[in-house]
Amino acid sequence: MANGEKPNDLDRRRQDLEAALAAKRPKPQAAESAKTGTMNGMGNALRLSSEFVAGVLVGAGIGWFIDEFAGTSPWGLIIFLLLGFGAGVLNVLRSAGLVADFGAENVNDDSDRGAN
Repeated sequence: MANGEKPNDLDRRRQDLEAALAAKRPKPQAAESAKTGTMNGMGNALRLSSEFVAGVLVGAGIGWFIDEFAGTSPWGLIIFLLLGFGAGVLNVLRSAGLVADFGAENVNDDSDRGAN
């Protein structure tokens, strides 16, 4: 050991690190609630799928509208359909809690910023 550390010091530091990481990990509550046999899982699936379908339909509708009035067929539909697809995926990720809302401040504590 280069720093004069003993193997038991390394084990203690590893255990402290594992405990700190375990405390910061989120608890898997969403997966457990879907397994309960109630309608929660189906409700979540319906909500997420409707978020995605709405994004795609709105994008396609805007693209079609632009094509009809600007005469740019089919480019407006293609571009806005792809933008609607991206918006639908982003909405699903936001609803599932995997992506934070744009402009939302981090409400976590400042312990990992080096504040003492």
